[in-house]
Amino acid sequence: MEGSKLLPCVHKSPVPTSHQLYINYEFLGLTKLKKHKYTQNKMSSSDSSSAESRLATAKTVLTTAASVAATAMLARSLVQDYLPDEVHHYISYGFRSIFGYFSSQMTIIIEEFEGFAHNEVFEAAEAYLATKISPSNKRIKVSKHEKENNYNVTVERDEEVVDTYNGVKFQWILHCRHVESKHFHNPRDLNSTLRSEVRSFELNFHKKFKDVALESYLPFMVKRATLMKQEKKTLKIFTLSPENMYGNYSDAWTSVTLDHPSTFKTLAMDSDVKTSVMEDLDKFVKRRDFYKRVGKAWKRGYLLYGPPGTGKSSLIAAMANHLNFDIYDLELTAVNNNSELRRLLIATANRSILIVEDIDCSLELKDRTSDEPPRESDDIEDPRYKKVTLSGLLNFIDGLWSSCGDERIIIFTTNYKEKLDAALLRPGRMDMHIHMSYCTPSTFKALALNYLEIKEHRLFSKIEEGIEATEVTPAEVAEQLMRNDSVDKVLEGLIEFLKVKKIENEQDKAKTEKQELENKKKTKEGTDSVVKKEVDEQLVRNDRVDKVLEGLVELLKAKKIEDDQDKAKHEEVEQH
Repeated sequence: MEGSKLLPCVHKSPVPTSHQLYINYEFLGLTKLKKHKYTQNKMSSSDSSSAESRLATAKTVLTTAASVAATAMLARSLVQDYLPDEVHHYISYGFRSIFGYFSSQMTIIIEEFEGFAHNEVFEAAEAYLATKISPSNKRIKVSKHEKENNYNVTVERDEEVVDTYNGVKFQWILHCRHVESKHFHNPRDLNSTLRSEVRSFELNFHKKFKDVALESYLPFMVKRATLMKQEKKTLKIFTLSPENMYGNYSDAWTSVTLDHPSTFKTLAMDSDVKTSVMEDLDKFVKRRDFYKRVGKAWKRGYLLYGPPGTGKSSLIAAMANHLNFDIYDLELTAVNNNSELRRLLIATANRSILIVEDIDCSLELKDRTSDEPPRESDDIEDPRYKKVTLSGLLNFIDGLWSSCGDERIIIFTTNYKEKLDAALLRPGRMDMHIHMSYCTPSTFKALALNYLEIKEHRLFSKIEEGIEATEVTPAEVAEQLMRNDSVDKVLEGLIEFLKVKKIENEQDKAKTEKQELENKKKTKEGTDSVVKKEVDEQLVRNDRVDKVLEGLVELLKAKKIEDDQDKAKHEEVEQH
């Protein structure tokens, strides 16, 4: 064995057979499968745990939110039920201030009333927003009066209306709240619902557009709303409401719809006078800048005078329809004093007609020297102070108080112009005097066209001759034109009526002249008696004849001056 080389012993594994390879691969596959299943089970368990965790979190959040909501509702209920309104509003204001500090929005509050006066901006917003209602609005209010042609659509409370002006977005919301206070007075105090309701608009926009809102948007809205209301306006006639005279003066006027059909086209009056009145009215409403430039109140006064039945009331209605102005019918005898008269004037609206009918019968307005005397006592029950005086009326139509409003027309009517004080008739007070005369041929033709729908007839010449020779009012002629459906019979009847009317007028004139002669005779007898009495007094005043005669001469001079003054005053009234 010498010389033999020893080799290291190396362990060699036996070569696996195919069967052994299969078993090994199978074992390896089972191992991987088990490992995969284990991984899947582990991931499934993790997902289930995460879902349960999220569900628990959601439950916690919902529970917390519900608790917060319940707490907030309870707090709100407690605040509303147990805290005074003042404290409630203070707390609300505090929260709004806190959130508003971080907000980029600005809010303008527009109340319905400013004190006892209507807020023009609120009324304008109410009319303007009716045109901005969109399909997104869920609730609106619709109303219509019996004699109105259009429906009135307004925004319902808590409804948001969005308007865009020059690219700026403005959001409007109407808020209404109830005030249960015994000392609270709502100027819309019409029923139990309105009595405790306060309305206001909230206007929201971005802070940076404040100047746009105040200087451009709101003026634009007010102007637009004014034009809209004028176009859709239903004419009203207002009269004094006695039960509201001692409350808010804006409620002292109560109104009904004015549905008078009179127009200048149908008005039966002298054609030249009618044209003159229409031209004067049209010029007046276009001269806003002129009145401002010359420093005068934008108003116009008209005196309508003439016998009863000559169409004074119809002319007033035609003027209102022509200008689309409301009418305020003022009964002076229902007004206690000058102060009350001024406050009633303030309560009238712009673009309106104020009328005082039969002013010669309303008050004793002949002598301003008998006006309200200086107050020597504080007795407000003194009957001397409980009346409207001439000076108060003059200040009402031409003084400082007359400038409290624009585009107003004042109309006085009277059957006897000569009874009025000359101070009441001068320009600046009654700018245009319109004589409503008896029926003229042109007036008759206008009546025939209106009532009979004819422009010419063979009997017109006889009728016109009778009208020129007879004092007959348009109202009397109109009454005759309605007596029959046959045109010929109507006109023949009118001819006979004019003959009878002429005889009656002559008889009445003779009676009047006779009565005037008797009155003059009685007046002369009374004057002679007074003069005789005064002469007798002069004769016994002194024992010296020369002194007595000198005193008598002075007395006669004074009587002559008084007579001349009375005559001049009478002539001045007749000229006006």
